Amino acid sequence: MSHFLLLDGGMGAELQRRSARRGGLWSAQALIDDPDLVASVHEDYVEAGADVLITNTYSTVPSYLAKSGLENRYLELADLAGQIVRRVADRASRKVLVAGSLPPLDESYRPDLVPPDEEARAVYGNLTATLLPYVDVYLCETMSSTRESLNAVSAVREVVGHDKPVWVSCTLSETPGGGLRSGESVAEAVAAMRGLGVDAYLFNCSTPEAITPAIKSLSALVDVPIGTYPNLLMIPEGWTLDNEVPTGVRELDVADYVSFAEQWHDLGATMIGGCCGIGPSYIRALHEKRMQVRW
Repeated sequence: MSHFLLLDGGMGAELQRRSARRGGLWSAQALIDDPDLVASVHEDYVEAGADVLITNTYSTVPSYLAKSGLENRYLELADLAGQIVRRVADRASRKVLVAGSLPPLDESYRPDLVPPDEEARAVYGNLTATLLPYVDVYLCETMSSTRESLNAVSAVREVVGHDKPVWVSCTLSETPGGGLRSGESVAEAVAAMRGLGVDAYLFNCSTPEAITPAIKSLSALVDVPIGTYPNLLMIPEGWTLDNEVPTGVRELDVADYVSFAEQWHDLGATMIGGCCGIGPSYIRALHEKRMQVRW
């Protein structure tokens, strides 16, 4: 196996594609209604060649669960998500890592809605402790601002110290070269994290066109692994999961995805996967390319 780590793809869109169930709880709904469906998505990513599975904890946070009055179950559901993915990883015929997702605690892509620091760090700390028995690494993902990143990483370090690696993945402005969704530059985001011992930096839930210049900038700023996992969405200003602002969907076929991945690898990325809309067929194609060129 090369040093290249292949991450899994999106969970929420796959769950929706495989089930008629819909609702404001999004990917957490499957943990309540059909945990086996969550396991089957993880299994398909292992079969496609993924080296890293991400816990289905993106929407097991109080703000999402409160839509159905279930906010007090967030740790119960996070624990279930950890159990499910750990079993799948342990059954694999090769080593598969589990990354514990620590997501935005209100809306994704909205630095203006990041909760107060003390409140955020308490929730992140609880999630960190709950996922501890199941994960190999913590992934603070879809971070829209340095403050959001600092809250997540600081909480992990408070709970586990440096006993487990911590990866930080930021979401980027729709405008290539525009930095984070907050408007902060990639350099500012990295500078804010110095001293916390971040073990890898990534970008996720962003368009491929925005990722390419960001990876180029990041590669010159850090000496730890870097990577990315793009989405198929175009996110307009002011979007939330429940409002009437529509997202756009980008046309990105499997061949285009692999081509972008090659560019990112050439720029220094050694961790690549997929986010919203990037399913097992994309991950399988990138795995086949990886084996072909022996990354």
